[in-house]
Amino acid sequence: MFRFRSTEKELLDQDEIPPADLFRNLRELDFINHWLGGYAISFAALKQVLSKNRSYTLADIGCGGGDTLKRIAKWNRGAGFDLDLYGIDIKPVCIEYATENLKGSGTRLICDDYRNLFSHIGRVDIIHACLFCHHLTNAELAELVSFAMKNKTVLVINDLERNALAHYSIKYLTKLFSKSYLVKNDAPLSVLRGFKRGEWVSIIREAGAKHYSIRNKWAFRHEVIIYGNAG
Repeated sequence: MFRFRSTEKELLDQDEIPPADLFRNLRELDFINHWLGGYAISFAALKQVLSKNRSYTLADIGCGGGDTLKRIAKWNRGAGFDLDLYGIDIKPVCIEYATENLKGSGTRLICDDYRNLFSHIGRVDIIHACLFCHHLTNAELAELVSFAMKNKTVLVINDLERNALAHYSIKYLTKLFSKSYLVKNDAPLSVLRGFKRGEWVSIIREAGAKHYSIRNKWAFRHEVIIYGNAG
């Protein structure tokens, strides 16, 4: 069960989800991600690749309801980096939610496939993916890494480690406390679609990347940084 990544699709990956159900799912995921320290992994990774002496354009791919961008913007008010934030998601209903969620933040949103990112933005220094990569197959992930390298961007990934304790913990926690059928189904499944460290190495090397780091983080996460702008 935990030896290989699950190929079962999450309910969230369906084309038609009632907006009210999706919005509840997004609110609960933000709560889970915050209280389990998931956002802190992205902040720590960004501190490694950002410098105070220049400006950056950051695009959050698969941005969903914009909660990750909202947290990054709030974090950066204290961190003090010069960040221009964008979010891109293929689902119009997610962009609708994010538009309201990020009102007044200055973050710009795009409804499109991430592979069309550069038809909307001339320059992107950092591509950020939080809980997006486990929705992709290994071949699609290699394509994402190649995309970052081709466009000479840093790719920052914050995603799930496939682990029995993580799977059963989130399964029973969401069963007890979640009111979203999407969260109850997808949260434990997303762990099964998560990664072992060796899988990241294989995917990254398949894409031809040579400059990268992979770190295990609290609450069964991986912090992956791929320096597509190096070499």
